[in-house]
This record gives sequence, C-alpha cells and structure tokens, in this order.
Amino acid sequence: MAFFRGYSSCEGVGTLRALTVRPGEQGSLRVEEVPDPVPREGELLVDGLALGICGTDREIAAAEYGWAPPGEDRLILGHESLGRVAQAPEGSAFAPGDLVVGVVRRPDPVPCPACARGEFDMCRNGRYTERGIKAIQGYGSERWTVEPAYAVKLDPGLERVGVLMEPATVLAKAWDHIERIGSRAWFQPERVLVTGAGPIGLLAALMGRQRGLEVHVLDRVSGGIKPDLVRELGGVYHKGSVPEAVGDTKPDIIIEATGVGPIVFDAVENTASAGIVCLTGVSAPGRRLQVDAGAINREIVLENDVVFGSVNANLRHYELAAQALAAADRSWLEHLITRRIPLARAHEAFEPDPGDVKVVLDLAAG
Repeated sequence: MAFFRGYSSCEGVGTLRALTVRPGEQGSLRVEEVPDPVPREGELLVDGLALGICGTDREIAAAEYGWAPPGEDRLILGHESLGRVAQAPEGSAFAPGDLVVGVVRRPDPVPCPACARGEFDMCRNGRYTERGIKAIQGYGSERWTVEPAYAVKLDPGLERVGVLMEPATVLAKAWDHIERIGSRAWFQPERVLVTGAGPIGLLAALMGRQRGLEVHVLDRVSGGIKPDLVRELGGVYHKGSVPEAVGDTKPDIIIEATGVGPIVFDAVENTASAGIVCLTGVSAPGRRLQVDAGAINREIVLENDVVFGSVNANLRHYELAAQALAAADRSWLEHLITRRIPLARAHEAFEPDPGDVKVVLDLAAG
C-alpha cells in the first residue's frame, strides 16, 4: 500500500482505519489501515467523529469521478467531516476538545483572481483541489490533520449533527447569492419552492424558514420521514409536478435540488416576476429534452428573471452555515440523519435505502 500524503511512513508509527478507494477502478472501495497522521508544523490533529456520505462519494466509489494525490494510487474518501481537536499549536485559536469541521476546497496554487480573494468556490481555472475528492486525502479516517485556516469551530451542542455542516455550506452560499442577486432592485420575497427533499433540499427549506419565508417543498415520495420534516419546519409538502406545487401563487425563489432535467425547466418557467432560480442539483448528461427555448427566453427577459448555478462554498459560507445550524432545532437536525453506520461497515452507506435522507459513518465506533 502506498503511504498517503500527510501521513508519516516512519517505522514504529501506529496505524488507524480509513475509507479508501482507487479512483477510476470499480470495486476498489475498502476500509484499510493507514499510517497514523503526523501533523505538519502549524496543523491541527483531529480525532474523527463522523463522516457524511453523499452522491459525490458514491460517484467516486463507482469510478465515475475523483483523483488521488499526485504520486499515489489510493484516495482517502470523505469531505463531509466532523471531528474533535486532539492537538492544536499555540496561538491557533483552537484548543483540544474543540468541535471542528474541515473545509473541503483549497485554492489553486497560481492562484486565479477569485482564489486570491478567498472566493475559491468560484475558481476560474479549475486548478483547485478538494479533500477526499480531488488530489488531497479526505476526512474519512479515525484521525486527520487540517490547517487552522481551513478549520471551522462549531457550537459544542452540535456534536450529534455537526456532520451536516458541509451540505449546509452549499445552501448558505446559495442563499447568500440569492440575496445578492435580489439586491439589484427592490427585493422582499415572500415564498420559496424547493424541489427535492434530500439533505440539500431540506437544509434549503430550513434556511428559508429562518428567513421568515413561506416554504414549499416538492418531492416524489408521499410517505416516510420527508413530509414530516417539512411540516415540522412549518412548510408545505407537495408530491407531483412543479406547476401543481406552484398553483396560482408563483414563488419568488426556487431552489432546485434534484438535477432532473424536466424539473429544472419547470422551475425556470414557474417563478413570479423578477424571480430567482438557484440550481444546486447536478444533472446526468446524455438525456435529451424537447423544450420551447424561445418561450423560456422570452419569459426570463420580459420578467427580469435570473437563473444561476451554485456549488461548493468558501470560508464565509462555512461561518454562515455554522450560525444556521446553531440556530436550528437540534432534534429536527438529528432526524435528517436517518442511518448511522460504523466505519467497519462503510460499504452499507453506499447502498442507498429509499427512506434515507442523510447517511453518516461513525468514525469513533469500534
């Protein structure tokens, strides 16, 4: 086994368990022993507590995506992190016992103008790297290291749910950009429609309610926990189509979290005047649709509508997400996590269950 970048290969150093994969090779996912991490100068040493599993992780495991660090053949998976600081350098603003998450993306080494300004989520040249995804080992191990500049401290009361931080940053960014776009003119939205009731959709709904909006959520299931989670927020749950969910009162904002082509185009066509559609779902290529492009263009232009895509997050969004989680009902957040699986049985997290919302690996379990 090749030694992983950021981990010591010295004789006598202990080992720990990590979830690894050989990018580009199907069936290569496994839990294996890797060298115990040794923090570089100035880094935090963190005991891993939990790891969220999402569609990106499943795509990497299916050999559809992902890059190992240069010179290595295996990648430690995991970008939805949660850990507790074991060691912290003096003057770092962190201390042993702090609850932390690690930021996913790192700016490119050039850097591009956006990365140079801390907006590495908007990297212009694509030479960024990402923990557990692209060229940097991830957080899917019993211990990991992280630079203090890319660690975010959480409220201690979020230990059971802090693993939701990374997906929450995606929505913190989405709402940040929605509000920036809205501020181009008078902006006082009243209602939002969220399409998709997975973790991204439900966290979008949570942040909509935190803003005092009337929240509607559309999903394909009629049973299970998702409708209850929406109603507990004070939102309205819909099953069916976007036009049916919209009815006679079109939303000011739509956050699209499915990536399903027909739903995307229905969302674009069904906002109020000067409406904003934020696309957060990633569509699979190859499926062709017949759409009236002229009618869609006419509506967007004549109503001053905006459609934009959003992915990843920078440090500002991590802070906003931490605030949103700290202000949320803890029991509601806990219900988003529908399965907690020990690291030793990590393969089960890659076999989705129809009732799942968020599946989490317990890195501290035996």
